[in-house]
Amino acid sequence: MSDVALGTTATRTDQVRLSGRLLRGKHPTRRRKRFSGRVLFLLPAVIYLLALFVYPIVYNILLSVRQSSVIVFVRNTGGFVGLTNYHMAVTNPVLPGVLYDTAIFMAGSIVVQFSLGFLIALFFTRRFPLNGFLRSLILVPWLLPGVVTGIILRMMFDPNIGMVNQVLTDVGLIHSPIEWFANGHLALLVVVLANIWVGIPFNMLLLHGGLQDIPKELYEAARVDGAGRVRIFRSITLPVMRPVIAVVLVLGFIYTLKAFDIVMIMTGGGPMNATQLLSTWAYTLSFYNLDFGQGAAIGTLMMLISLVCAFAYVRSYRAEIR
Repeated sequence: MSDVALGTTATRTDQVRLSGRLLRGKHPTRRRKRFSGRVLFLLPAVIYLLALFVYPIVYNILLSVRQSSVIVFVRNTGGFVGLTNYHMAVTNPVLPGVLYDTAIFMAGSIVVQFSLGFLIALFFTRRFPLNGFLRSLILVPWLLPGVVTGIILRMMFDPNIGMVNQVLTDVGLIHSPIEWFANGHLALLVVVLANIWVGIPFNMLLLHGGLQDIPKELYEAARVDGAGRVRIFRSITLPVMRPVIAVVLVLGFIYTLKAFDIVMIMTGGGPMNATQLLSTWAYTLSFYNLDFGQGAAIGTLMMLISLVCAFAYVRSYRAEIR
């Protein structure tokens, strides 16, 4: 019996070895098929990224370090000039005013739209009729194209036919139409208000999602201990929401830095460069002054700032998921 058992065991061992050889022979083919399938699935995304992201970025960087003029640009004969375009852009007398306007625009937009977005998100954490409908209605300004939003708001602030002057006149706050786009300070205020109106839904959406993830048991335990609303907000809501808040602020910074369409439609950077931002100034240098090198240099500097913020966003995201 033992000899028979040993023979059976040896036979089974040989079968297992043979099966292993056959499977190992098939594995390379399976791996190649899997690899080919993955490549085919990734190919459209890779082509999309190369065509619409990598190529424009590389071309913009190359343009910023080459000699630029209309003739040179058309003939593609510009020589390498190093950091000359960057030096000309940084020493341009318009730059200090552009940086000031950009700082005011970004600070006013980010602070107000984040604060209002947080308050609205807190409000929608309560349960009441039409909660979902009203929340979706608030998203409309964010879903509209920037060009459409700019045209609508420019018509609203028009001194002759705009509803803003009409409402202010009806309530007795003004007695004559205000030329919103003729005064630099008022024009900057209008574009900041327009960007706030567009940015509130985005902030509200992300912050509301973060608030929904806070365990209800924390609030119930705090109420049992006698904590009030302010104490609950300071001790529970803010600490738990800190990673989400960091992400929202970083994304808000990036989106506000690259804001272009609304400002360009409403004011075009005027009057007298009073609403000229880095994004609109890069466009003006390239397509109005036909100085493609300086425009590309400003665009590259904006891209570097965005990359720094993107790195901060990635770190905030990693901290959130830990």
